[in-house]
Amino acid sequence: MTVAVPPIEIEDLYKSFGVLEVLRGVDLSVTTGEVICIIGPSGSGKSTLLRCVNLLEVPSAGRVLIEGYDITDPETDVDAVRAKIGMVFQQFNLFPHLTVLKNLTIAQRKVLGRSSAEAISVAEAMLLRVGLADKRDEFPIRLSGGQQQRVAIARSLCMNPDMMLFDEPTSALDPELIGEVLDVMRALADEGMTMLVVTHEMGFAKQVADRVLFIDEGVIQEQGPPREVLENPKNERTRRFLRAVEH
Repeated sequence: MTVAVPPIEIEDLYKSFGVLEVLRGVDLSVTTGEVICIIGPSGSGKSTLLRCVNLLEVPSAGRVLIEGYDITDPETDVDAVRAKIGMVFQQFNLFPHLTVLKNLTIAQRKVLGRSSAEAISVAEAMLLRVGLADKRDEFPIRLSGGQQQRVAIARSLCMNPDMMLFDEPTSALDPELIGEVLDVMRALADEGMTMLVVTHEMGFAKQVADRVLFIDEGVIQEQGPPREVLENPKNERTRRFLRAVEH
């Protein structure tokens, strides 16, 4: 019998910036199709944890395994492993001088070696998926923040990732635009995409997450099913954080 390899496995992860210890011995195993929402105060290490998963930040100690490959091992082909991971940031990071379609095709052609016709076909399918098929020839400046973030999600999906990382994807958006981005993320979760989501959207976490992690001072203080963590937390620090968020 073949044992399934976890898409993401984090073992005893530490990350320091000079004397500042941001992550302190984090362990986490993510199963295929699992949606994990990571909550916690600013500066708690949430975004750093996400950035260590695809080696945008190099851990100070510990290991990160992606589908069994140790991305922290100098012998590992990091680009090949990273190709399995889509990442969506707070800022949209779209090329302002390129149309939406060209934003979605450039990495497909340069990284995956797809032909122009295939890249365009995939891009159009992904724009349809995020509800922006009619925006393919627009420039990013002509789009709302919510539309730009949906384009950024579509761009990640064009690379056929096995998993997606979202680093506070709605934090730069006006309140009325948040829902359209969360709807796309809900659809991805329903389709079985493995997702790690750093978020302040507690309603989204409650509805969509399989597991919620509360991180503070670089440590996972509490984790469990969303209703358990968000409605009946065992940890006093979690309770204080949720009270502050509610107010």
